[in-house]
Amino acid sequence: MELTFLGTGSAMPTRQRNVVAAALRLPERRELWLFDCGEATQHRLLQTPLRPPQIRRIFLTHLHGDHLYGLPGLLTSLSMLGVEEPVELYGPAGLEGFVLGGLRVAQAGLTFSLTVHELGAGALVDAGGVAVRCLPLEHGVPCFGFRVEEAPRPGSFDAERAAALGVAPGPAFGILKAGGSVVLADGREVRGEELVGPEQPGRVLALLGDTRPCDAAVELGRDADLLVHEATFGQGRAAMAAERGHSTAVEAAEVARRAGARRLVITHFSARYQEGSDETVDDLLAEARAVFPATEAAADLLTVTVPRRQAPQP
Repeated sequence: MELTFLGTGSAMPTRQRNVVAAALRLPERRELWLFDCGEATQHRLLQTPLRPPQIRRIFLTHLHGDHLYGLPGLLTSLSMLGVEEPVELYGPAGLEGFVLGGLRVAQAGLTFSLTVHELGAGALVDAGGVAVRCLPLEHGVPCFGFRVEEAPRPGSFDAERAAALGVAPGPAFGILKAGGSVVLADGREVRGEELVGPEQPGRVLALLGDTRPCDAAVELGRDADLLVHEATFGQGRAAMAAERGHSTAVEAAEVARRAGARRLVITHFSARYQEGSDETVDDLLAEARAVFPATEAAADLLTVTVPRRQAPQP
């Protein structure tokens, strides 16, 4: 799994940061999933090795413009590229009207089927081996956070030991890999459970929309390999953050600490925090790391790899 940040600013683009979007690459599925789609997301995609025709699912946290104004243009570009595979959209109520209305007014026909799912609290998307669960956050408008959970993988099969026990490669190996048993010509029984290592846990990512600190954010980030949390303001503007339904960098770090996340990436920075200004994103990062050291600050085009978890030792 690789997560590429296509935009990391809030409200409006700056010279350094586009508005919010992130692309999750699932190489084993040959798919891309987008989380939010701010204005000019497709321009940022062109600056990466990612392939837009592989986009299969797009998750919108909420319907503020800096999170979805890039969507109609991206969809029509996918048609111009000849995409025929279905595309699924997920987001709050109102998403279908925005998307279909815009395409209708622009007389933009699509070459692929487009399905819009308007989500409710606790909705679960089962994508075959990867599940996505959502919970409502606290932003003043309907807004969701998403938890992406990869299914566990079977433990590794010890083929050398199986051969040493006299099992011939072929169908018997498949039975043993699945945890079954085989009986050899001499009457000995070989059990798969003795030849297959511990199950490998699936990876967990939590990608949150705009929010004040809340219990739902902690629940979504529980034991996550990677938690992506907004940090619109520094602690000196905590009152402003609360009033506008946002979090400070310190508050994002506290959510990660409470959730027991392994790694935190903060994003969605106010335009106040630019290079050359009195306050920068480096200041926000320092505030967050004082609470949760395993914190990084997102930047446009940054790619974060989420490695597989190690299977627990017996």
